Amino acid sequence: MKVFLFIGVLLYGAGSSAQTPPSAQENAAPNSHPTDLGFTYIVPSDWEVVAPPATLPQAKEQADQNAASDAEKKGLACVQIALTARHGDPVSVMVEVALPFACFGQEMSEKDLPGFASGASEGLKQSFDIGEPVYGTYALGTHSMWIERAKGIPKGHPELPYTVEITCSLLKKAAVCWMAMAADDAALRTFEQGAVSLDGEQAHALVPSTAFDKKPA
Repeated sequence: MKVFLFIGVLLYGAGSSAQTPPSAQENAAPNSHPTDLGFTYIVPSDWEVVAPPATLPQAKEQADQNAASDAEKKGLACVQIALTARHGDPVSVMVEVALPFACFGQEMSEKDLPGFASGASEGLKQSFDIGEPVYGTYALGTHSMWIERAKGIPKGHPELPYTVEITCSLLKKAAVCWMAMAADDAALRTFEQGAVSLDGEQAHALVPSTAFDKKPA
């Protein structure tokens, strides 16, 4: 189920809009970014938390028109952007998205995780030339994580190479993905080393150095 196909477009849109002057909706990044869905991500103090891109309603409407089933339409209506943060010039962006099961009306199983997550990278292809991705699986406590990383170049801007990375998991209340569009290695490391809490289980880093050691079956 490609519920997150449109999120890739939003990720690029957030990166583009993040280069505009700060607006009244923006604020200094807090240390901790908790949610009511059972997860917390520690935002780096020098990253700026910004409002979701103004293109969100249009992106949802377009994705809804392309949805292949009622389940996908329901997922698109329920998906939340929990966090968008930016840093540097050229800008790097991280986005945190969630699909609450209570809204969606059903839970997801481990077999749904790869398809759920891969939609984001597919969506990015509308705005990026994406290289050959690499995949991995790892665990944070009792939570299985699925991760993908690829090189990406914005269409029409070959001078701006990025690394695009997405890691996803299933929690008690929601399916969650963390995504980064990193302009350099430092931004990617910062994203990966952010501490998280998943259903009360603490992890010192969202993405450990061994994340790609185990390939998906």
